[in-house]
Amino acid sequence: MAIFERDPWILDVYRTYSGPRHLYVRGRALEDQPLKHFEQQTLYQTLRNTWRTFATDEIRSALVVLTLPNGKKFETKADHEGYFLFDLKTDFDLYDLIDDEGYLSISVAFDEDNAAFAKAKQQKRLKINKFPGETLIPPIDAGFGVISDIDDTIMHTGVTSFLKLRVAFNTFFKNYDRRLPLKGAASFYQLLHRGASSKAQNPMFYLSNSPWNLYKYLEKFLDFHGFPKGPILLRDFPTPWDRTPKLKRPHKEHELLNILKHYPNMKFILIGDSGEHDADYYINVAQQYPERILAIYLRSVNHRRKMLRVQSKANNFDICPMLLVKESKEAVAHARSMGWIV
Repeated sequence: MAIFERDPWILDVYRTYSGPRHLYVRGRALEDQPLKHFEQQTLYQTLRNTWRTFATDEIRSALVVLTLPNGKKFETKADHEGYFLFDLKTDFDLYDLIDDEGYLSISVAFDEDNAAFAKAKQQKRLKINKFPGETLIPPIDAGFGVISDIDDTIMHTGVTSFLKLRVAFNTFFKNYDRRLPLKGAASFYQLLHRGASSKAQNPMFYLSNSPWNLYKYLEKFLDFHGFPKGPILLRDFPTPWDRTPKLKRPHKEHELLNILKHYPNMKFILIGDSGEHDADYYINVAQQYPERILAIYLRSVNHRRKMLRVQSKANNFDICPMLLVKESKEAVAHARSMGWIV
């Protein structure tokens, strides 16, 4: 690449969740080189990727076109940070378009019928204009869904460390293949995914307060360590001059409620840790939907004050089982006793 050649236009498409007649797809329009995460990276390669992960240049107000396998097209406009969202109803059944795992393959592209696209093409900043993605449409007969936190729930992160210094170190200096999952977490999640029949495809949803910049990194981590495939739901980090309307609820609680509203007939198992606010979010959701939360599993963290606070909440909670567990095998034993896994 020439020294002064500008970065190409790309569309990052995040794996999301949709319904039989509800399309819900997120992504971001960027001026950037596609990131190349691979195993056994050198420290220099890891730092370079980390820098490129956060040093992004958004394409404001980009017009984006989504195409379904049946040829149907929809258009939306990215916001001032390049984020775009397709949140719409369809007049046809999306189940007819999914694969054997329940995923609907899509492609997104920049709208070619506008001046901005013509200029980018003239500047040779559009080498391709077709970016693949997918969205999950859970099977109707799913036994339940699983909504899980990521940080210190399935990945050693260090959110309770002093000034979160361990979080920063792990994020900036460790490649995804060197990050450690919590012992037994992947096999437990696979059991939940397969359910009581051992052949089910119960949907998995992963939540984190990490920024969308880390989406590819976390996707690689989950795949490398054998976790079931599922939507990864992150957030936009606000800045002092950010004009984006603030959510009425914290990010995790907002996504929890959105998932439950998407699938009104599905019950859920919620998994988090006792280090942050997972217990509070899960309790609030269970109070709003007491018949739909099967259990809450919270991993114990090495922080005495926080553990005592969460244990007190668990002792006074009676809507569904709420267990604090040190190891995955404790949650496995409980889920098996309830007949949710084999």
